[in-house]
Formats: sequence, C-alpha cells, structure tokens
Amino acid sequence: MWDQLSLLAQPDHPFTVSEVTSRIRTVIEGDPVFRNLWVQGEVSNVSRASSGHVYLTLKDAGAQINAVIWRSQAQAMATLPRSGDQVVVHGRVGVYEQGGRYQLYVDFVQPAGRGTLFQEYERLKAQLEAEGLFAEERKRPLPPYPGCIGVVTSPTGAALRDVLNVLSRRYPLARVLVSPTLVQGETAPPQIVAALALINQCDDVDVVLVVRGGGSIEDLWAFNDERVARAIATSRLPVISGVGHETDFTLADFAADRRAPTPSAAAEIATPDLADLSAALIQARMRLVRAATQQVRTRRERVGNLRRALQFLSPAARLMGSRQRIDDLVSRLEGAMAHRLDGTHREVSGLWARLETLNPAAVLTRGYAIVRHRDTHQVLTSAAAVQLGMPLSLQFGDGEAYATGEAPHAR
Repeated sequence: MWDQLSLLAQPDHPFTVSEVTSRIRTVIEGDPVFRNLWVQGEVSNVSRASSGHVYLTLKDAGAQINAVIWRSQAQAMATLPRSGDQVVVHGRVGVYEQGGRYQLYVDFVQPAGRGTLFQEYERLKAQLEAEGLFAEERKRPLPPYPGCIGVVTSPTGAALRDVLNVLSRRYPLARVLVSPTLVQGETAPPQIVAALALINQCDDVDVVLVVRGGGSIEDLWAFNDERVARAIATSRLPVISGVGHETDFTLADFAADRRAPTPSAAAEIATPDLADLSAALIQARMRLVRAATQQVRTRRERVGNLRRALQFLSPAARLMGSRQRIDDLVSRLEGAMAHRLDGTHREVSGLWARLETLNPAAVLTRGYAIVRHRDTHQVLTSAAAVQLGMPLSLQFGDGEAYATGEAPHAR
C-alpha cells in the first residue's frame, strides 16, 4: 500500500496541521448561522475549572457537542446547568485549535421548558425585523454633549441608582429627568410606553435611557413586548436601551438607537467623560496657542518684508543712499588728496635733504673751512695759490678767523 501511495503526486509544500485547523476554523466561524445559535439538548459531563470556566457536553439521541461557558458569563448566571438538565442555550460555534475540535461557546442558558417564550420572542423579532423596525439606517446619532437626560425606569430599582452614580461621576453637567414606570409584570408594557411618550413631550430632553437591572427571561419579558419595541423605534428622541446583563437581549435592544449591556453602560454611552473633555480642552487650547503664535509670527514676517520693501522704494531711503555715496566720494577724494600731499611732502623732504647735503655751511660744520684772500675775498682752492705773508680769511661753520700764509709745502 505504501508503494501505491508513493506513486501519487506529492505536493511541494503540504499543509501543516495548524494550517488545516485554521482553515476549518475560518469556515466554521465565518458562517453567520454558527455565530448566533440556539441549541437544545441534555447536559452531561459538567466540570468547573480553577479558572472559573465551565465545561460541559450537550447531547441528544444522535450526537453530542462540547460546550464552554467562560467565567464572565458563568458569574452572571443565577444558576449553572447540571448533568441531566434539559436546556436551551445561546452561543456561537468555534474551533479550539490546540485540541483540534469544534465546540459551542455558550453565553446564555435556560431550562428547555421555557421554549414557548423563546418561540414567541423569535417570531416577534422576525416580524419586526421584516418591517424594518431594527434597520441600521433608522438609527439616530446620539448627542455628544446632552444637557438633559431622560430615564425611563423604576424609581426604586437598582438600575436608576447605577445610572445616577455613573452620571454624577462621569458627566455631572447633565440634568436627569426620570419618567417612572413598572419594569416587570403584565401591566409594565403599557406603563413603559406611557412613560416614554411623556418624556418625549419634554423639549429640553436630549436623549432617553430605557433601563432595567438583570433577571430571568420572565422578569425581562416586558421589554420583549411589541408595544414597547414600537414605542422605542418611533420615539422622537434617540433611545439607549440598557436592559438586564450583557448576555440578555430583548426586542427593546434591537429597536433602540444604541444597545448597552447594562444600565451603567447606558449612562456611559450617553455621556462623554468629563476627564476626557478636560484633556481635550487642554489639547485644543495648546493647538489654539500654537496656531495663534504661528499666525503672529507669519504676520510679523510679512510686515517686516513690507517694511523693508517700503524702505527700499522710499525717496528718503534713496536720498540717504545718495548722501552716503557723496560721503563715500568725499572720503575717497580726501584720501586721494592726503595721499598726494603725503607723496609731495616726501618728495620735498628728499629734495631738502639733498639740498642740505650740498649746502657749504653744512660741510663747514663737519670740520672743513673756506680759505679766502682777505683783501680780495678770492677763494683759494689750492695750496699753491697761498704765498708767503698773504693775508688769509678762514671761514668755519661757526665763524671766521684770520691767518697769514706761509710757503706751501709739497705733499
């Protein structure tokens, strides 16, 4: 047999186990039927892990499926299923890849004996949905900063206290107007409709919260009433539904503009957080300051450019430029004249020095003398011209002396 299999074409890249399991998970979890499923069966093999998660098996005569209730859902349930119970559960089908098996993730459990209510719930839900009562395009936006919040609920219930606590902490700026009503029992639906109609007559209300705390399906059944669903859908004011716990879904939730998992969550959805508003205000102020600073800087630069352009084109600026050019020319002329005078002075000084050098009087100061005939004042330039007894006059640098000539001596 292995020889026969070896003859088959082998893929270059076979799937890994993880890839196969992941594809199976994509197929199963991508089916919308498996994402919103009601399943009826008998409970068996119930166990609760130390983590708080509950594991069980649902079975009937022909098959069984593993199921998980996560701790958060299990804590919200009044009673957990026990082995042997016949139940109807709501959840989704998913794949546990590490174990290689599919299983049902349960978020709601009730005894199978209540199937009549669920059948009525599913019938009415399908009817209203077909009418377009739950269409997304009918949903209205919520006011970002409500000044007055209407609350349709029991004035003595825990839901109202939860809503008021959240509003006082999160957004104390809003006023609260309560339209009281019963929220449980046969007379509750018409009272809810009347309370909603009354609050719609108030012009200063911006948004309405229709809220109730958790309970059994019978306790919440007033919010599955057709009259209540239609009143919410046709409300003049936007409506937030916060009925029961996170796992509870009523027709009021589908008809409302927004669904909240709890009354407290409804108050949070209806209002901004004051702390977030303060932070946003600080950020806006910083952006405004930066923008204003940039505008001032830009305008200053523009004014500076215009001032420089005006100064460049101004006659006064041109006159100042002409004056400066005149000053430059005068300065250059004075410099040239000074240079010329300096050169002339040096030239005269040189000539004077040469003249001083040739001055006979200057020569006499160095020890020389001019010899003249005293009577004729003839300058005698040679010793041969001096005769014995000739009266002589000797001119020195500082005066004149007299002498009598003697016979010259040959050198």
